Amino acid sequence: MRLPALTSIIVVAADSGAGLLAAARRALASSTAVELLVSDNASGDGSVAAVAAEFADDPRVRIVYNGANLGFGAGVNRVAPLARGDFLLILNPDCLLEPDTVARLRACAATVNRLGVLGARVRHPDGSDEPASIRRDPTLRRSLLSLSGLARFASRWPAWQGVDEALDVAGRGEDRAAEVVSGALMLLPHAAFDAVNGFDEGYFLHCEDLDLCRRLRDAGYAVHYAGSIAVEHGKGGSSRHRPVFVAWHKHRGMWRWFCRFDPAARNPALRGLVWFGLWMRFVALLPLLLWRKWRRARR
Repeated sequence: MRLPALTSIIVVAADSGAGLLAAARRALASSTAVELLVSDNASGDGSVAAVAAEFADDPRVRIVYNGANLGFGAGVNRVAPLARGDFLLILNPDCLLEPDTVARLRACAATVNRLGVLGARVRHPDGSDEPASIRRDPTLRRSLLSLSGLARFASRWPAWQGVDEALDVAGRGEDRAAEVVSGALMLLPHAAFDAVNGFDEGYFLHCEDLDLCRRLRDAGYAVHYAGSIAVEHGKGGSSRHRPVFVAWHKHRGMWRWFCRFDPAARNPALRGLVWFGLWMRFVALLPLLLWRKWRRARR
């Protein structure tokens, strides 16, 4: 049975480092009722064990051991049916909540008609904003306008809008409708998540947030951005240690989203050019990614 006013916080862990325990502590210090569900994608770094040990006697904490790395979306989907709250808060293991964050998110959610997902103003540890906090669908046209720099003239010619939207907003603390919000923090009514069958498990890592926002909008739900609520995102955990793995799945996710939602994918020539461009980009990045991995291994 789903409990009103209970927020089920879902964290997917995959060798997430010490940040996981810090995120769990901050989440459980919320001023409103929460439970924490950790979906463990076969972590071997002791991070999930540390959470299990510290909160062994806390009935609000449940850990599901998946036995393998299922990917982010599948990791969320495995534990969502166990969540008892009327809202799900999907949280990255390196995001740090304040005691009032969940209560403020729920208050904002209550003001949005037929809410599908609510995002927040995600910030780097240095206080700067992540552009991915609020974005537009990354269609081929918008992506090219962003890459070319022409999107900077969108205030004069709206047809030249690019992918990033947070950079266009004069007041970054504004609460407003959005096309896409960051998957680092997503508050969803449990019923809306179920209505679209959760995340598409065809994405392993990256772009599943784009897909979920799009499917919610297509189903008639609202995507909303709470710019008045800031959350620190550490950008750490497993991504730093596996840059090639992460980049591979990011490009794979971009290709899947393009094929599913971009009208340009209907043109065989454009489809082929996008496929070639995506994977040439990955190949071009590969030396830099391998060098970064080598440097970290030497530290």
